[in-house]
Amino acid sequence: MLPDLSVPPSLARLLAGLRPCFTAPSFTTFCALVCGMLAQAGRRTVCGMLTGAGLSWSWSHHRVHKFFSAARWSPEDLGVLLTRLVVQLLLPAGAAVSVVIDDTLFRRTGKKVWAAGWFHDGSAKGPKQVGYGHNWVILGILISLPMLTRPVCLPVAARLVRKNTVSGSRLWLAAQMVTALAQALPGRRIHVVADAAYAGAELRKLPGQVSWTTRLRKDAALYDLAPPRTGRRGRPRKKGKKLPKLADLARTATFTPTTVHRYGTDRTVHTATINCLWYSVFGSQPVTVVLVGEADTRRGYDLALVTTDTQATAGQVVERYASRWAVEVAIEDAKQLVGVGQAHNRKARAVERTVPFGLACLTLAICWYATTGHHPDDVTAHRTRRPWYRTKTNPSTADMLAKLRRVLIAARFRLAQPEHPSLEEIQTIRLAWEDPAA
Repeated sequence: MLPDLSVPPSLARLLAGLRPCFTAPSFTTFCALVCGMLAQAGRRTVCGMLTGAGLSWSWSHHRVHKFFSAARWSPEDLGVLLTRLVVQLLLPAGAAVSVVIDDTLFRRTGKKVWAAGWFHDGSAKGPKQVGYGHNWVILGILISLPMLTRPVCLPVAARLVRKNTVSGSRLWLAAQMVTALAQALPGRRIHVVADAAYAGAELRKLPGQVSWTTRLRKDAALYDLAPPRTGRRGRPRKKGKKLPKLADLARTATFTPTTVHRYGTDRTVHTATINCLWYSVFGSQPVTVVLVGEADTRRGYDLALVTTDTQATAGQVVERYASRWAVEVAIEDAKQLVGVGQAHNRKARAVERTVPFGLACLTLAICWYATTGHHPDDVTAHRTRRPWYRTKTNPSTADMLAKLRRVLIAARFRLAQPEHPSLEEIQTIRLAWEDPAA
């Protein structure tokens, strides 16, 4: 690295795991932009990252713009290395990998922005929830950290939706990302959760190590499992007789009380399971349909889920689908806290790289906090400074980013001694930052 670039050793160890997908000059720029994006308190534009890294007077802004528009690196390769890093650091050896998928809109303006268009925007005000910008399909890995009571979603891959192209549809992109993740983690069982929009014939091509759980559409055509072969000539049947509609199945199903842990609490719901085929989506692969009733099942069901993991219990399927909410939290944190989407690039390669880079910064920050930055007294110190937060028991993503930002600032002023700053130094910098008069 260049002498005017200082990266804390604790963060440098994480960045070293991503070194293979960059050239030497690009890796130096990558490290600087990661530090700049995480240290920047203002807008995270491309020049804002340069300013956050403290290099605005020594580096040309053309250098960082070219990193996104012309440098030799691939966001797909970055996602593979980031996946391996997360699994190696934060998951037990051989454990199954829980994956969540969703899409979101990053608003843009201008006629010359590549691949921008009108998409659904759930955060838009008014009856027409649409917005103009880039729609990204995001894949994240669910992690349980010992210092948190909630699961955390770490984004590791993102693909841009392009209208009027088969290879740019949301489901196709999701299937491609899951396939790449399975290839990066051979032998690992992968459980994917997505909403009802991610169901289609593309899922028939997934690797055998992948299971898919999603919400079942009300008009889904379900069939009995294929009958055994009769021994007669001709092609054997691939599916059984067609089942009644979900509402009719719910009236005749047997619901049993099931205790599930979701959204931080334990609750008893009523579930009924049906082993069948959803032939139009999964073909001849058997699936399990779980009908969920929150209270009174005499009125029918409240939620219908379907999974290809036929070994999972009804409670596990309900909990697995509820964990999908973690990706919504991750998307909000990426936009509001890390500033992903604030860098408004226009050219194709820059557009395809900027958002995955920003999401990788969020994942690196949480990995850093989980492996190095956490201290048992973090929440106590936070409540001491802000006594009105009486119910705070877990560090938030904002707390993690703030602590890493203090370490980055401390390292910048210790160029002669680049070792990890002590807790006393971090505390001194924090007090000076919050109270300049001190």
